[in-house]
Amino acid sequence: MAMGEEYDAVNQIVLGVISWTTLFLFIRKIFSKRSFGFCTRIVSTFHAISAVILASLSVQDWSCPVCPLASASSPNQRQALAATLGYFIYDLICCFLVGGSSFDNSFHHLVCIVGIAAGFAFGKCGSEQVATLFILESSTPFLHARELLKELGYRDTNLNLAADIIFALIFSVARMVGGPYLLFVTLSANNPILIKVMAVGLQLVSAFWFYKIVKMVKYKLTKTREKVGLASTSLQNEKLD
Repeated sequence: MAMGEEYDAVNQIVLGVISWTTLFLFIRKIFSKRSFGFCTRIVSTFHAISAVILASLSVQDWSCPVCPLASASSPNQRQALAATLGYFIYDLICCFLVGGSSFDNSFHHLVCIVGIAAGFAFGKCGSEQVATLFILESSTPFLHARELLKELGYRDTNLNLAADIIFALIFSVARMVGGPYLLFVTLSANNPILIKVMAVGLQLVSAFWFYKIVKMVKYKLTKTREKVGLASTSLQNEKLD
């Protein structure tokens, strides 16, 4: 990466950290009676939507979204990745300040930060990284919708169950179908070894989360069937009475 481009990238990343922090403080002021996590999830939802849009706009060839492989990053790709890198730095700081962040979540953030930073340092792999960005963030709004609905009083409702299922479906298709394919092309292309290692780490985290999601969906569906069964039994008993 040329010196001027490197300087611009650093400025964009710093601006991203400041912007996401400012947005959080603004949302925190509006929803002062809500939890810290509620506000961070709103910011994360904003980021996910903007990341998917920026990643889509930076695709150079929709007939092959990950092409050209192992190539120099375009200005649009750098802009999308800088905004996301700024977000992950902001969010990781939030996790450390508040505490309670799981190891897998912290590991996921670190892998993303190192991976995107490596892309900037080497000045390549833009196509693969924005494709990764699209895959990672496509399910995020529904991930946070699940928790936001719970805090708004919709825990164990059909609306919350619908958010669970939609999230699980999008996550499964994106990360367990699109993810392995993207990992394969990233490993096959002439990319730096650091980027390849981060790609493997990211897919491992996705596989672990997929395992947890399958358990969650199984639990939710079992719980729903039990509720329906109890309601049906209660109705039959009322008819007999």
